[in-house]
Amino acid sequence: MRRAATVLTATLLLAAAAVSAPASAAVQTKAQTDPGAGATGVRQVMYVGNNWDGAADVIDASTYQKIKRLNVIPDKRERLAEIYRDPVRLAFFLAIRQAVGEGHDQYVDDMFSTRDGRLVAVSRPSFADVVGIDLASEQIVWRFPMHGQRADHMNVSPDGARLLVSDSTANHVDELDIATGKPLRQFESGDTPHESNYSRDGSRIFHASIGRIYTPTDPSQFCPLSDPTKGDQRFQIVDNPSFQIVKQWDIGQKLAEAGFECMSSAVRPMAISPDEKTAYLQISFFHGYVVFDLEQGVVKDVVDLPQSEHSKSLRKDEYVLNSAHHGLAISADGRQLCVAGTMDDYVGLVRVAAPDDRKLFALPHVGDRPYWAENGPGDQHCWVSIAGDDRVNVYHYASRAKVASIPVGYHPQRIREGGVAVDILKDWRA
Repeated sequence: MRRAATVLTATLLLAAAAVSAPASAAVQTKAQTDPGAGATGVRQVMYVGNNWDGAADVIDASTYQKIKRLNVIPDKRERLAEIYRDPVRLAFFLAIRQAVGEGHDQYVDDMFSTRDGRLVAVSRPSFADVVGIDLASEQIVWRFPMHGQRADHMNVSPDGARLLVSDSTANHVDELDIATGKPLRQFESGDTPHESNYSRDGSRIFHASIGRIYTPTDPSQFCPLSDPTKGDQRFQIVDNPSFQIVKQWDIGQKLAEAGFECMSSAVRPMAISPDEKTAYLQISFFHGYVVFDLEQGVVKDVVDLPQSEHSKSLRKDEYVLNSAHHGLAISADGRQLCVAGTMDDYVGLVRVAAPDDRKLFALPHVGDRPYWAENGPGDQHCWVSIAGDDRVNVYHYASRAKVASIPVGYHPQRIREGGVAVDILKDWRA
């Protein structure tokens, strides 16, 4: 077992902060009506959730031009009135603002569009709900209130029909019909369910719960024991047909078994290899990633990525929700990882086979708080939100170069591939 070193030229009750299946079908045939649309008449776009202003920017996935800014909280006055009439809801609402939101209300965490490009589903943490927004009218057509007090990460099934939503305080994941918002099923999670990813064929779901990341402690304060304040932190595989957990691990224990003691059990963003035999896992407080064998259930490697001088100057309780790095995607061929070095303020393209390759692409400082990494259509480009700078950068895996930098709204977090129907697009442009 080795610990690979590289050189880059380079608080409440809840959690925040996925690599996911595309929200719209990848289309090969070009439509005459729009050079960037497929035969189904759906334009491929990237949705960027601007968490603190309650808007989503719609960006052309090919030209990187901004198409539209959607208001995802058109019912804000109604929701606030409900919250202020309910002391429990109000307490959570204010706590989310002060802790997870760093003094801001969290209006949009995640979003996925339907395959026909006519509706986008949005999870709204501070409002503890998921809504379906009709893209033509820009109005809410369905709403699903969470069982708990906060909505978080989502994902969409490979067939585009079903939506998974993490219920942060209810310790389960809800499955919804994306077209209607109708609840379908649930599976159990640990404390603060976080990210879910489908296998390519939709038969399995890779899921992580991150525990109580709002506590000010870190593993070093309890080593060699585990941190008792963090709760139930799991990485698990769910059988989709039955919605039963078929495998489950405490990654902190697995790390200790492999000789890496006193590391966190909280899996943050993950990336699954194309053959689905390996998971690359970002871990709370860790500047790097863990290579985990999904078949054997063992840690194969722990890859250290360097710390910036800025992050070295911070106490661990100053890390944003325990995150050192928070954003991970993998190229189509599985050879490169796109890493958002959140507390280090860099983005790196790391060669999986040679993570200590000094030729890996990175910048010493790309901006304030790279927060999420997501592949665009075809998994050839990696889109990274630079949350503190209200910007999204796009990187090309093959050339290992930054190809675009796009100004967006206030505090961008999640980025997701999706679609917009061509007729709606025409109306927007008109």
